[in-house]
This record gives sequence, structure tokens and C-alpha cells, in this order.
Amino acid sequence: MIKLLGRNIGRFLILILIQVFILNNIQLSGYINPYFYILFILLLPFETPHWSLPIIGFLLGISVDLFTHTPGIHASASVLIAFLRPFILKGISPRDGYEPGSFPRIYYYGFEWFLKYTVIMVTIHHFFLFYVEVFRFIDFFTTFLRALVSSVFSIILIVLSQYFIFRR
Repeated sequence: MIKLLGRNIGRFLILILIQVFILNNIQLSGYINPYFYILFILLLPFETPHWSLPIIGFLLGISVDLFTHTPGIHASASVLIAFLRPFILKGISPRDGYEPGSFPRIYYYGFEWFLKYTVIMVTIHHFFLFYVEVFRFIDFFTTFLRALVSSVFSIILIVLSQYFIFRR
């Protein structure tokens, strides 16, 4: 338990640093803004208490907000997906349910399951984040395109991380 907590704290810090110092500096044509930090919420153990997920989402999002000078935008989007996570996991659960001691990763549940899980979570996060950031519907289609392209790029990064970083 202590080892798992230490690993999650380390992952939390590393993902925030990668987001802030590397990925926030990538903006191709103003359309691609990868948000890799949400991988932390995606990879939390299944046994994580539901009541703690929004708190964890808030701490993750507000940490990114502090570095990027965005007043609560990342915090609100992270809280949203953290809150929805149990419902999404229940909706896409395998027939026999989730194995005790397993984690939401390609290694345990396969590429198709992980891709479905990632697409749902990342898409919700990105569309909410981009529309709250713009906060008007005058640029609806531009914002839609930005959210869609950024979602695809973030999904690719997250899936690749399963093969290169989080193999097990």
C-alpha cells in the first residue's frame, strides 16, 4: 500500500512536470495542445475510493493551473473526468468485471478496452476544457476542431505510453 502510494505521488509529480515543461510548449498551428497529465487519473487503481477521485482530480488540475496561469480551467476539467471515471469504468467493464489487484492498463485488459477507455475520458476532458477556456459559442467550430485534434494527439501519446513507459 505504501509502495503504491509512493509510486502514485511520483507519477503525479512527473506527469505535471512533463506537461508544464515539455508539452505546454508544443502548439502546432494553435490547434494541437496535448494534455498528457490526465494519464494520472486514467491509471489510478480500480480500488481508489470514489469519494477521493474528485479531490485527486482537483489537486492534479489546480497544479497544472498554477503553472499555466489558467484560473481553474484544468482543475474543473480534471474534476469532471475524475467524477465520471467510476461510471465510465462500469459502462465498459469486462463481462467478468475487473480483476482484484489489476490496473486500468493495456497489459491487463488489452488494446481495445484501453483505447475505448482513453478515448472516452480524453474526449470529455478536452471538449470541456476547450469550451470553458473559450467560454463562447461564436468560435464553436474552431474550438471543436481544436478539441478534436488535441484529443487525437493526446490519445496517441497516452496509448504509446502504455508500450514504452507503463508496460506493466
